[in-house]
Amino acid sequence: MRQNAMIDEWYPVGLFSQLDIKGRRTALMGEPIDVGLDQQGDAKVTSSNGRTLPVCVRYDHVWSSLGKPRKDLFPIPEADQPGRRFVEVGVVRVRCSPLRAVENFLDIAHFPFVHTDILGAEPHTEVQNYKVEIREDEDEVWATQVKFYQPQAAKSASGGITTEYMYRVPAPTCSVLYKTCPPRPGEWDVITLFVQPLAEDLCDVWPWMALFDDVTPMTDLIQFQQTIFLQDRSILENQIPRLLPLDPGMEIPTRADLTSIAYRRWLKRHSYTYGAQLVAQ
Repeated sequence: MRQNAMIDEWYPVGLFSQLDIKGRRTALMGEPIDVGLDQQGDAKVTSSNGRTLPVCVRYDHVWSSLGKPRKDLFPIPEADQPGRRFVEVGVVRVRCSPLRAVENFLDIAHFPFVHTDILGAEPHTEVQNYKVEIREDEDEVWATQVKFYQPQAAKSASGGITTEYMYRVPAPTCSVLYKTCPPRPGEWDVITLFVQPLAEDLCDVWPWMALFDDVTPMTDLIQFQQTIFLQDRSILENQIPRLLPLDPGMEIPTRADLTSIAYRRWLKRHSYTYGAQLVAQ
């Protein structure tokens, strides 16, 4: 099992609202773990040999690690912004590399073909120029000035609009998306993808949102986002190879893949290779 540098990172292992003292069995990087509440009502995570693992509760999720995280969980300032609705979308199990799941989230070129008449539509298929960088101070991948026409950018949207996006990768299996907020121009909706690596080719995906939307019923918000990701799952589970190639010669990128290229380069720089394929096979 190639855990390498990723063993010391934080990973989502469940929704805090769904925990009880009885706990639930899951896995992290191939190791069975138990996630539940202690007698004081605090989150507790233990490994298969009874070892108590690091725990933090943030963004409605419980986070843990098989190693010793060297820093706190990455910040999302919007999570502390008054007036936002926080949406626990739940979990979707996907038979793919956890790194593949993140990379797919970063890809906008597939919108018209996979999320037809929701996040994209033909003939609006061109990906306009955008900016990608690895911000050294934060040690994060960022894509900015991303614009794409969308028939229904969010559940709160009425009619098609050109949506502006920013993508952020603050951890190897997590991504944060900032996108145009239809009801409140000038603000950003925040949609995150928190990925729990169960194995190198299997993951649980925990989407979470922080929105300005006081009108849409919570069940509709959850259903909208689940619909989007279930459309992605069929694509992810049929990608070959299942692991994410880090050798730049293994897959041919296009101009639309700038974020993916930066993400793969960033993973390789840090030896974040659990779920990656390093050489052609």
